[in-house]
Amino acid sequence: MNNSEKLVQVFSEALGIESEVVVDDLQYNTIKQWDSTAHMVLVSELEAAFDVMLDTDDIIDMSSVGKAKAILGKYDVTF
Repeated sequence: MNNSEKLVQVFSEALGIESEVVVDDLQYNTIKQWDSTAHMVLVSELEAAFDVMLDTDDIIDMSSVGKAKAILGKYDVTF
């Protein structure tokens, strides 16, 4: 499984949504499943899946799937 597939799987499982919904433009709070509580679950799952520890600013800035890719890129995760 490549990193893009892993990212889609993590978003899908953490938010309880279909993988087809996980696109770069999907934004925080635009679907009912991605609220503040789910955001923290998502962060935890991303950290575990990619073996990183996100800093507070990155957690706050993670406002979309595309932004998550950019943030993970800062931790040497490539897509």
